[in-house]
Amino acid sequence: MSRCVLLLLAATTAFGPLHAASRQEKAAAELKTQLMAHIVELASDAYGGREPGTDGEVKTLRYLSKQLVDMGLVSGTNDPGHAWFAPVTILAREPDVSRAVFSRKGKRVFVRQDQVLVLTSGKRALVENAPLVFVGTGKVIPARADLAGRVALLLDGGQDNSERQNALLQAGASGVLTVLDGERTLEQVGAHRKRQGYALAGAELGGDLDAFISAEALGGALVGTKVSLASLKSSAAAPDFVPGPIDLAVSLEATTRETRIHTHNVIGKLPGKRPELGAVLLLAHWDHFGECAEPPAEHLICNGAIDNASGMAVLIEATRRLARQPQLDRDVYVLFTTGEELGLLGAQAFAENPPVPLGQFVAAFNIDSVALGPSGQPFAVVGKGMTGLDAQIAAVAKQQKKKLVGDDKANAWVRRQDGWALLKHDVPAVMVSSSWSDIATVERFMDTDYHRPTDVVKPAIELGGAADDVEFLVALTRWFSDVKKVPKRP
Repeated sequence: MSRCVLLLLAATTAFGPLHAASRQEKAAAELKTQLMAHIVELASDAYGGREPGTDGEVKTLRYLSKQLVDMGLVSGTNDPGHAWFAPVTILAREPDVSRAVFSRKGKRVFVRQDQVLVLTSGKRALVENAPLVFVGTGKVIPARADLAGRVALLLDGGQDNSERQNALLQAGASGVLTVLDGERTLEQVGAHRKRQGYALAGAELGGDLDAFISAEALGGALVGTKVSLASLKSSAAAPDFVPGPIDLAVSLEATTRETRIHTHNVIGKLPGKRPELGAVLLLAHWDHFGECAEPPAEHLICNGAIDNASGMAVLIEATRRLARQPQLDRDVYVLFTTGEELGLLGAQAFAENPPVPLGQFVAAFNIDSVALGPSGQPFAVVGKGMTGLDAQIAAVAKQQKKKLVGDDKANAWVRRQDGWALLKHDVPAVMVSSSWSDIATVERFMDTDYHRPTDVVKPAIELGGAADDVEFLVALTRWFSDVKKVPKRP
């Protein structure tokens, strides 16, 4: 062998890995550029915060569907009448009438209406002449026979007692009247609770009665009875406290005003060779809050750059890579949901009216708020231990030389993302992301920019982890679409 050939071989050996590393760096840089372009577009003021039912929705749907069409996907609605866009109708309800009338032995007891707030999540809720039963702080729940047809009188203690209120309603109370005997005021509760409630059209919102009364007003209503607010509080603090009736009855009424929001999910499909053997679902929500601030604030729009333009960007680029690769065995459905910020309603609508039976989905992978961490972080599974997917995800991580975090701390957010709506319908759904392995960074985002006008595209936005998420999502999709690796739903 000549000396020139030896030198050439040596050079190839020395620079081959370097050239490969250079190609990988270049590909990673290009991917981050592509991700940034999507985020800049979808989080721009031109989209108005991507609020369902607005021009911002129209622009968002147009952008997303164009991406899918350009990649060569087909409509995934499986509905010739609604190609690409699956209609979702959302009911928005906000408080209207609030009325409370107290009586003792059939005679009305005067209580100022501005000292009582009565709310319902339904269209109208009414309780007439219901006896009051004092339950203290709600630590002791009376038997159903002692609550049926009665309104529970609950001490507030300066805390949000929503869990105890719900427990009393579930135990049979006709309503709950909370006494604001701590630092919370009726105005504060009203500002917090007088927000719109949302539900899918055809789904009934609660209809429960949840009322609040100032300590002063209740004290006045108790005049002439055998108890006072002070004596009630004293009895509630006793270790042997037992709930019991008091000599007051109440009629409570609450109504809401209703509007309808006509919005859409976007559904595309990457057809597989053997669709009869199931499908994989990839999803990210497209919606946000529109204008969420008021003057004199300079910036009024909740642009949602991280939440969730970053998730849409990851889903778009993962889908692009899948579309360029050899055809998979299973169909891959690509879903952009509406109404996530209003209560996971788009995902719920998809689950209630899916393009294929839900049992066909062997796995679902949600992507939400992923532009938080740098490249190289381990991956967390939001929903770990809640599906049969964990072992297969670990196998993919091993194949891809990726690390998974060993704990399930990220599950603290499992109910706050679209995968939860699917889990409730027995679809194995998780969110796998490197950004969610760094809990401190996630919490910092939640405490600062989350759902605020400051969630905008910033020069320091971190896309390294998002790029990692794209590559891992592609690997996960290919694995779960392979009928040899995953013959049936785990």
